[in-house]
Amino acid sequence: MAIMKCCFESQLEMPEFVDEIAQKCTNPGCCFSCSCMRPRYKRLVDNIFPPIPQDGLVKNNMVKLTFYSLSSPEKLDRIGEYLYQRACRDLSRKRTGFVVIAMEAMDQLLVACHAQTLNLFVESFLRIVQKLLESTEPELQILATQSFVKFANIEEDTPSYHRRYDFFVSKFSSMCHSNHSELAVRDSIRLAGIKGLQGVIRKTVSDDLVENIWKAQHMDKIVPSLLYNMQDSRYLEKEANSPEPEEEKNSPPSLAETCIRELVGRASFGHVRCVLKPVLKHLDHHDLWVPNQFAIHTFRIIMFSIQSQYSYAVVESLMNHLDENSKSSPKIRTSIADVLSKIIAIAAEESVGPSVLEIINSLLTHLRGSVDRERGSGGEERQYQDALINALGEFAAHLPDYQKIEIMMFIMSKVPYITGDHRKGNALLQQMLLKSLLTVGRRYHTVALNTTFPMSFLDPLMRMSLSSDSDMRTLVQRILQTLLDRHNNTEKLLKPTVNVSELELVAEKCSRSDAIFLRKNSPDMFQCFLDGLEHDNNTVENIEAVYTTIALLIVEVACDDTLSDFLNLLLRIQDLALSANNNLPQAQRYNLHAVVASLLILLPHIVTISPLKEYSEKLIEDRRSQNAFHLLPELLVHYDVRSPVPLDSLLVDKQMLAECLKAAGLDSAHVTPATMSHSLPETRTTTIYLEPHSWVENSTVIKGSNVDISSEVDSATSTPGVQRKYPEEELTFEAMKRVLSESPEVKRDAEAERQKQLCERFRTTPFNELVDLTTSREEDSLQSKLNELFGRLSTTINSPMTPSNPTSPHPQHQASQPPVYELLFPELFAY
Repeated sequence: MAIMKCCFESQLEMPEFVDEIAQKCTNPGCCFSCSCMRPRYKRLVDNIFPPIPQDGLVKNNMVKLTFYSLSSPEKLDRIGEYLYQRACRDLSRKRTGFVVIAMEAMDQLLVACHAQTLNLFVESFLRIVQKLLESTEPELQILATQSFVKFANIEEDTPSYHRRYDFFVSKFSSMCHSNHSELAVRDSIRLAGIKGLQGVIRKTVSDDLVENIWKAQHMDKIVPSLLYNMQDSRYLEKEANSPEPEEEKNSPPSLAETCIRELVGRASFGHVRCVLKPVLKHLDHHDLWVPNQFAIHTFRIIMFSIQSQYSYAVVESLMNHLDENSKSSPKIRTSIADVLSKIIAIAAEESVGPSVLEIINSLLTHLRGSVDRERGSGGEERQYQDALINALGEFAAHLPDYQKIEIMMFIMSKVPYITGDHRKGNALLQQMLLKSLLTVGRRYHTVALNTTFPMSFLDPLMRMSLSSDSDMRTLVQRILQTLLDRHNNTEKLLKPTVNVSELELVAEKCSRSDAIFLRKNSPDMFQCFLDGLEHDNNTVENIEAVYTTIALLIVEVACDDTLSDFLNLLLRIQDLALSANNNLPQAQRYNLHAVVASLLILLPHIVTISPLKEYSEKLIEDRRSQNAFHLLPELLVHYDVRSPVPLDSLLVDKQMLAECLKAAGLDSAHVTPATMSHSLPETRTTTIYLEPHSWVENSTVIKGSNVDISSEVDSATSTPGVQRKYPEEELTFEAMKRVLSESPEVKRDAEAERQKQLCERFRTTPFNELVDLTTSREEDSLQSKLNELFGRLSTTINSPMTPSNPTSPHPQHQASQPPVYELLFPELFAY
C-alpha cells in the first residue's frame, strides 16, 4: 500500500500487473478498482467523455490527452486500443453518442500525432472504422467514412507492410450501390462510398509498399461502382441533341466522375488496361453501347484524364474489344466504332512512328472484315463501315501532312484489283477503301503537287480511274478533286458552265514546281481522263466529275508553260466526241462538246489572253445563235435535237487557236519554255503545239522541234533552285561589287539578251561551227593534260639528275621506250 500511495502521490505510472489487477477485480471495496489507481492514459481518455453524450467532447481534457500523446508517443498504441475498446462497448450498448465522441477523439489524435509509432495507433483506428462501417446505421457509416478520408489525406512517415484494405474496398463499393428507400439518405451513403474509394486510391496508389490496388480483384469493384454512379438516368434518357445536364458538385455522378479522373490520371502505362477492362465489361453487362452517349462520355473522361503518352493504349483496347465483338450485332459494333471515332483524334497527337500505321491497319482490317460479312447480310454493315471510315478520318485529321501522305499511300496499297470470281466483293472493298482515302484526303492540305502525288500513289490512283464501274470512276475523281483544290473552288466547278465570270474563282500564280509536275505527268493523266470519257456507261455525273477535275487543274496549274497541254487535251476531247471508232451514245457526244466549250472559256480567265477569250466567247455565241444549245451546258441525259446544224463552223478550230495565241505574243517560232524569263512580265512567252502527240510517253515535247535544242543547251534553267553560271562570270571583288551595285532590271535585261543570243546562235550557226564551239580544244582536254603530266613523270624517273632535253643524243632510244606509268600500272592503261 505504501508503494501504491507513493506512486499515486508522484503521479507515476503503476506497474503493468496493477493495471491487470484493476481490470480483473470485481470487488467494489478493493483498492484496485478505484479510478484513481488506473493508468494515467486511461484516466485521460476517460476524462474526455462527458456524463451526457449530448454535451460533446470535453475539449480541455482532449487538449491534455493530445499533449500527453505528443510527449509520450510510446503510449499511442495503448490509447488507441483503449479508445477502440470503449467504442466497441458503447456500440454494443447502442450508446451512439459516446461512439461519435470516441471517433472524434481518434480523428484529433490522428491529425496531431506524426510520430513513427503512428502505425500502431492506425491499426486501432482502422479497426474502429471497420466496426462502424459494419453497423447498419447510415450515420455511423458516414461518420466512419469521413474519418477514413481524413486518415487517407495524412502522409505517413514510415510505410506499413502489413496493412490491407480489402474490407474497405468491398464496403465502400457496396455503399456506392446503396438502394435506401429515402433519396437523401441514399445519396449520402453513395457519396460516402465514393469518398471512401477516393481515399483508398489516394492511400494506396502513391505507396508501392502497400497492397497493389491495381489488381483485378480491386479494380473490378472500384471501377464499376464509380461507373454505376456516373450512369445516372439523365445520361441514359437524354437525347443526342439535348444539352448536357448541369450537375451539382456534391452529387454522386459528379463526385464519381472526379474520382475516376483521379484514378485514371494516376495510372501508369502498365496499369491503364487494368482500368479499361472493367470499364468495357461494365458497358457490356449493362447494355450501355446502344445508345452510346454514356460510353462516349466515359471514354472522353478517360482520354482527357490519362497521361498523354498512354492515350494510345485506350485506342488499342477499344480496337481489341471490337475484335472480341466481331460476332455481335451490327448496332453494337457501330456504337463501339462511333466511340472510337470520337476519341481517336485525342490519341492522334501523341501517336508517332509505327503506331500510326498500326492503328490505320487495324481500322482497315475491321473494314475488310465488315465487307466480307456484308456479302451475306444484305447491307446491314453499312453504318458500321461508315463509323470506321469516320474514325479513320478523325485520326488522320490531327496528324501532320507528311503522315497523311503515308496513310493515303498505305490505303492505296491495300486496294485490291478486281479479278476472277471475287469481282463483286473486291469491288465493294475497293469502294470502301477509296472512301477511306477520300476521308483522309479531305483532311490534307495540298501545298505542292509533286509532294501530294508521288508516283507510287498517282499511278495506282489513275489506274483506278479506268475502272469499269461508273461509281468507282466518280469516286476516284472526287479524290483527285479533293487533293487538287487548294482554294475551295470545287463547289463552284461542279457543273459545266460558260458564265465563268460569275463563279468568282480564287486562283494564284502557278509555281514552277507545279508546272514541271504537270508537264511531266500530263500525258498519262490526260490519257486517263480521255479513256474515262470513252466509256459508254458514263452517266452525266461521271462526265461532270471529269470536267471538275480538269477545271481544277486549269485553275491551279494553268500558266504559259502548261497552256499547250490543256489546249491539246480539249482538242482530243473534241476528237473523241467526233470519232466514229467508239460506241458513245449521241447524248454523251453532246455532253463532251459542252465540256470542251466550258473548259475553253475557262482557260483565258486563268491565263489572261484576250484573243483566246474573244474567240471562245464568239464560239459560244455562234452556238447560241444557231440554236445549237445541245453543244452548251447544262449536261442532259437525253437531247431532243430535231434538226441538227452542221458542226463544222461550231467546233473548236486548231488553226484559230494558234492564231489567237500568236496574236497575243505567244509564238513558238522564236521563244521556248527553256528560255522564258519569269522576271519579265511584259514578255509573255510559251510554246504552242496543237498537233496531237503520244499520250503514253512520259515526255512533253515533240521530237525534232526547236524546243529540243534549247532544252538541251540550257537545261539548268528548267531546274528549280539552280542558277546557270556562264563562262564569263568570275568570283572576284569587282564582280561582287558589280552584282551589288547593278539594279535588278539591268541584270534581267542582260540575262534575257544573253539567252536570246545563245538561242539565236544555236539556230543560225552552222553545225560545224557549233561543234567547234562546244568541243574542248585539244590542249585543254583532260586527256592531253594527263599525258603531259605522266610524260613529265616518266622523264623525271628515267633521268632524275638531268632535265628533259630535246637534243638528247639518243632520241630514238627514248622514243622506243614505253612510258614509266605504263610499266608501273599496266592495268590502268590496258585497251
